[in-house]
Amino acid sequence: MTIAPTKVQPPIPPLNGPWPAVSPWLRGWPGAGRPAGPVTLLAVGVAAVIAALSLPLDRPGLGWLITGIAGTAALIVARAIPERRPAGLPAPLPARKTARAAGWDRYCWATATVALLAVGTFRSAGWLFLLSLAVATLTGTLALAGGRSMRAIAAGYLMGPVAALRALPWITRGLARVRRPAGGSPPVRIVATIAVSAALLVVFGALFASADDAFAQVLGDVIPTIDGGTVARWIFVLAVAVPLLAGAAYLRAAPADLSKLDHTEGRKVNRIEWAVPLGLLVLLFAGFVAVQLAVLFGGNRHVRDTDGLTYADYARGGFWQLSFVTALTLIVLAGAARWAPRTTTLDRVLLRSILGTLATLTLVVVASALLRIQVYTDTYGLTRLRLLVACCEGWFGLVLVMVLVAGVWIRAPWLPRAAIAAGVLALLALAAANPDALIAGHNLRQSRTVDAYYLGTLSPDAVPAVAKYADRVTSDCVLADLRRQLIGSDDWRQWNLGRERARHILTAGPVCRRP
Repeated sequence: MTIAPTKVQPPIPPLNGPWPAVSPWLRGWPGAGRPAGPVTLLAVGVAAVIAALSLPLDRPGLGWLITGIAGTAALIVARAIPERRPAGLPAPLPARKTARAAGWDRYCWATATVALLAVGTFRSAGWLFLLSLAVATLTGTLALAGGRSMRAIAAGYLMGPVAALRALPWITRGLARVRRPAGGSPPVRIVATIAVSAALLVVFGALFASADDAFAQVLGDVIPTIDGGTVARWIFVLAVAVPLLAGAAYLRAAPADLSKLDHTEGRKVNRIEWAVPLGLLVLLFAGFVAVQLAVLFGGNRHVRDTDGLTYADYARGGFWQLSFVTALTLIVLAGAARWAPRTTTLDRVLLRSILGTLATLTLVVVASALLRIQVYTDTYGLTRLRLLVACCEGWFGLVLVMVLVAGVWIRAPWLPRAAIAAGVLALLALAAANPDALIAGHNLRQSRTVDAYYLGTLSPDAVPAVAKYADRVTSDCVLADLRRQLIGSDDWRQWNLGRERARHILTAGPVCRRP
């Protein structure tokens, strides 16, 4: 009798995990292996309360900087202080493999995020603060998720909303563990703890305020008037701040592994497939620069000598197209660097020569665009849009210089982060230069007629520059318009250096002698 061989069954995985991830997304970001600890919960809660108490929603102010510092400190504390395992619990399951530890660059990005939020403390221009706030979301993502290539940076940026959603059950399980701890520890009554803390603060704070008038005044300035609007603002800020801070803490506790997306080289193409199109593009760029040399650098003379050509046609008709050409060229350069082969010496020579020539010719296009906008602003004045697009064009030129430097080593994994860092530094430099004051000073220095209505729509940051030209009738009218933006007073949350300086200058109250 022949006995059939038994088929060996694969071992059954343990029912209590950890189970292997089945999707590529989860393999790169498996998540946290345990619930949020008490330190993390306390840090997130304190930072959210500070945000609710100090964040002004209607204007830039000191509260934004306080909120940024509190959030950054909370994330550092939640990561730095290890969570203690209660006595009596079994040993934890094997730790999942996570991304590499945060390096010095993460702390640099965190510092840049706080610096961008600080713009609202020193500058009152709403458009400048909104731009800084948008860029702060990118630097904050780099501080939390990291990433070296553009793909990794984009993936980390998209992980933010997902992290906020994944953090909700993580925080909920942590709160449940705090309320019902294992190992025989007494339960923590969170609501009772908050109620007792609030009662102690109210009772002793009222006694101290009644005992000392100076302390009562300080307490009155710090604590806002509690009404329906204040409570609604607190609830709204808490509803936004808690998921954001929890998601950031989740990314810190369970960082995603973006190393597989950091590879800057893709599937290589044949040498002819990339060299011929880009070579023809280089010839087109060279022909444009050579034939249109008078148009590119003719400036005022070219406008005067050409019949029917106005400054508006000269500057507007070419600036936006050339700016789009610059941005599109950066995309072409990035694609060529990713898919062009570089195995042989001929491949590397072609890559350096073609991309280097294209980048150099694009720098000429950048210079042409900057000259065009200069001609236009010298004739019709400076505005926020013209100043901002000129700064963007200058940043494009700096990125092209980085591309030329990167061509020496062929491989440049530092380039995406360096380009973003250059843009952040340029934005901070623009904020330090006080753009609204630059616009007002540039326009008032001109001998032509000034658009007083436009200057009156600038922020109070422009008041010091306008006050320097008090001898002009237009200056008094502009100062009177700017003073209308300063009606009322700011509390400590809304305190802003630009508005305080403007109030100090406008104390006398300018009289508009508008004809």
